[in-house]
Amino acid sequence: MASFSLVTTNGNFGFHYKKPQIGCTSTQAAALRFSALRRSGAKLRLLVHGQGMATQHGRGHDKKQKTPFVTLPLAPSPLDDLEERNHLCEEYGFTQIGEPVPSDITLKNVIDTLPQEVFEIDDTKAWKSVGISVAAYALGLYLISKAPWYLLPLAWAWTGTAVTGFFVIGHDCAHKSFSKNKLVEDIVGTLAFLPLIYPYEPWRIKHDKHHAKTNMLHEDTAWHPALREEYEGNKVLEMALTVALGPVRPWMSIAHWLQWHFDLKKFRPTEQSRVKISLACVFAFMAIGWPLIIYKLGVIGWINFWLMPWLGYHFWMSTFTMVHHTAPHIPYKASDDWNLVQAQLGGTVHCDYPSWIEILCHDINVHIPHHVSQKIPSYNLRLAHDSLRKDWGKYLNEAKWNWRLMKTIMTTCHIYDREKNYVAFDDGAPEESKVLGFLRRAMPDLA
Repeated sequence: MASFSLVTTNGNFGFHYKKPQIGCTSTQAAALRFSALRRSGAKLRLLVHGQGMATQHGRGHDKKQKTPFVTLPLAPSPLDDLEERNHLCEEYGFTQIGEPVPSDITLKNVIDTLPQEVFEIDDTKAWKSVGISVAAYALGLYLISKAPWYLLPLAWAWTGTAVTGFFVIGHDCAHKSFSKNKLVEDIVGTLAFLPLIYPYEPWRIKHDKHHAKTNMLHEDTAWHPALREEYEGNKVLEMALTVALGPVRPWMSIAHWLQWHFDLKKFRPTEQSRVKISLACVFAFMAIGWPLIIYKLGVIGWINFWLMPWLGYHFWMSTFTMVHHTAPHIPYKASDDWNLVQAQLGGTVHCDYPSWIEILCHDINVHIPHHVSQKIPSYNLRLAHDSLRKDWGKYLNEAKWNWRLMKTIMTTCHIYDREKNYVAFDDGAPEESKVLGFLRRAMPDLA
């Protein structure tokens, strides 16, 4: 008589089907196991395997063994479960992982709950932010000039963070949330970006597309996960991507800066005249400013007063950007599967940094309200976030900056996977990547 019995293997559960022994060989006996995909929650795998065939889970399996399976839909997502979200918070370094945003909620529904005052432009507050950044930058340059060599890294860190405030001011100008005078915004935005060697208009155009297509797999102009078909078979490119999305990820905005902002072919003919003006300003700053620095202070002076703070700025630019939209549970979606409110409200991360960073960078990391509406000035982001917490708090993703959060992103969030969102470059490989293995062992696991 045939029978079923409950079996567990490697933390999975299933039912073992035992056939009558008459005429039955060992290879005819079978087991049916249902294995929930813990992270994606989108599928249910029905695995069928013969006796003696190993289950394929995790790393270190024999790649010669095969487990046939079919995929069936499964609902609901594990993110609907509070216990599972709390578990992922601990694993990833988050303080809260939000529930999926229901499909019947629209972005307009969310915007309509915000108090009107969060959209109001206040010239006094706007110019106060300029004053803070100018004073902090001037102080940084003074510290560099006076610091002994062993304190220079601290002076560079302060100055790089201060100049990041210039970027945030230009960011507000690009979103038309700095001043009611649009000419003033264009002038201030262009000037604010000059010390960063960022052409204002090209950045503004590309950044608007990021907001319109946030976390859309091919269309978002911010960073994407790697696509396996783009590098498959090219070992050199695979190694370059492993390094780029691993140990040098906190400076990858440099590559993004070069790739997106200096090529006229990337812009429509109607945009190119304004792009050319921005490029001319940047090249003029480089042609005049850099030789003057070198003439007065030498090449070492140029490194101390410009290059090292610039690298500090790119550290924050890269770190802020990847934390804003990158986590194992936050997907990039193809355009036909993308949802606006889920991307902006549920696919954007609020992250708390030390107070001095928040002040110098004008609350750029209070980022969820900025994606709900770009018209909110930086000095009103905290008020808007408090409102979102009150009305939509259970859908928000929040973190306090920590090493585990960075380690998760830098060692896991690499290759796009439709079911899991991300897998690491060495996932399923015969042996662990030396580069990623070093990061896993060297980076602190502190949350």
